[in-house]
Amino acid sequence: MTAHSPTRRTVLTTGVAVAGAAAGTVVLAACGGGDSGTSGSSQNTGSAPSAPSGTTVAALNDVPVGQAKSVTVDGKPAILARPTETTAACFSAVCPHQGATVAPEGDAIKCPLHGSEFDTLTGALEKGPADTGLSPIPVKVEGQNVVTA
Repeated sequence: MTAHSPTRRTVLTTGVAVAGAAAGTVVLAACGGGDSGTSGSSQNTGSAPSAPSGTTVAALNDVPVGQAKSVTVDGKPAILARPTETTAACFSAVCPHQGATVAPEGDAIKCPLHGSEFDTLTGALEKGPADTGLSPIPVKVEGQNVVTA
């Protein structure tokens, strides 16, 4: 055997270390939080839909003051909130953590996948694992309707 030839023990332990590292990489990838939003087509980044300005989202009176409801904007899930009698706010219903659709539940907007919670009237993050709030969708009140701005 020459000085450059690996021993059987070296080959076996190196193979186990490489296999273990590869398995660890797979586990880590599966537990990733999706912070970059660029790792694969199945991940939804939570970016807000952009409907043409003036598109009706809902009637203002469809949402009680101080509450929110699930709607769609440009065919994508969204949350429409009514902070006051004459104002509305809207945000994407896609959780920024891993792309699940969130929904209003009591006094919060909740993610069914990992339990992130967001403020009902602002979409701001209240409880992780998400690390950002919901993406805003610009809206305004026009007459009796909430429309995209």
